[in-house]
Amino acid sequence: MKDMKVLHAVHPDDFKAYNTEKIRSQFLLANLKEADKGNYAYTHYDRMIIGLVHPVTTTVTLENFSNLRAEFFLERREVGIINVGGAGVIEADGTAYTVNKLDALYIGKGVKEVNFKSVDANQPAVFYLLSTPAHTNHPTTLLERKDAFSAVLGSLDTANERRIIRYIHKDGIQSCQLVMGLTILANGSVWNTMPAHVHDRRMEAYFYFDVEEDQRVFHFMGEAQETRHILMGNHDAVVSPPWSIHSGAGTKNYSFIWGMGGENLDYADMDPVLIQDIR
Repeated sequence: MKDMKVLHAVHPDDFKAYNTEKIRSQFLLANLKEADKGNYAYTHYDRMIIGLVHPVTTTVTLENFSNLRAEFFLERREVGIINVGGAGVIEADGTAYTVNKLDALYIGKGVKEVNFKSVDANQPAVFYLLSTPAHTNHPTTLLERKDAFSAVLGSLDTANERRIIRYIHKDGIQSCQLVMGLTILANGSVWNTMPAHVHDRRMEAYFYFDVEEDQRVFHFMGEAQETRHILMGNHDAVVSPPWSIHSGAGTKNYSFIWGMGGENLDYADMDPVLIQDIR
C-alpha cells in the first residue's frame, strides 16, 4: 500500500508569515483530476480526507492507504461523494447506485469495497469525495439533486444570488460527523459566503467546479482581521481551518462543494463576521 499526501495543521500566528507559495502548498489541492485514477489527501483538520475519482474507460476502486493503518478504507470512516461530471455508477459492497451530476451518495463505516465507473467514456463522471472518521454505522444512501433541500439566498444587488443544496446534514442524509452540500451562483453573481463566518467547532473544505477554463476564483481565508487569498481553478480544492474565514469571489459565476467535519452536524453552527470588520 502507498501513502497519500498529507496536509498538516497550521497555527494562525504562523499563517500570518506565509507568502503566496507557502499558502498554496499548505492549503490548496490542485491537479486532483486524473483519468482512470483516484487522488487523495489526508488532512490533520478533523482527520478529513479529500479525494477526486475520475473513471473514464476503466473502473476505479477506492484504495486503502498506509496512512490509515486499517484493513480497508472505510473500516473506521464514512464518505460522502458528489458527482460533478457525466453520469456514473458507484458500487458499494456489490450494490450499484447510478449517480448523475449533482447527485450525492453517502457510504457508511464498514463497507469494504467501493468501485467507480462512468456510464459514457465521452462524458465521464467526476466524483468528489470527503471522508471523516466515524464511530457509528449509518446506511449507504443516495440522494438525487431534485430531492435534496434547496434554497436561494443573496441577491444580484450584492452580486451573491446563489442556490444552496444540502445533502448530508442533521435533517438530510444521516452521518456520524460529515456535513456536505453545494452552492451554485446565479449568472451575474460572483461572491460566495459573504458576509463571511468561521465555525470554531468544525473545519471546512471547498471544491470549485464549473469554473470556465479562462476564469478563476479568489478564495479568501485567514483570520477575519488579517485575510489572505488563493487563486483557484476548476476542480481545485482548498482546506479551511476552524480559525479561518472561507469566502470567495470569481471572475465569473461558478459552483462549489462545501463539506465539514468536526463536533456537530448543525449547518447553522457558525460565528458571523461583519463585512466592515474584515481586514
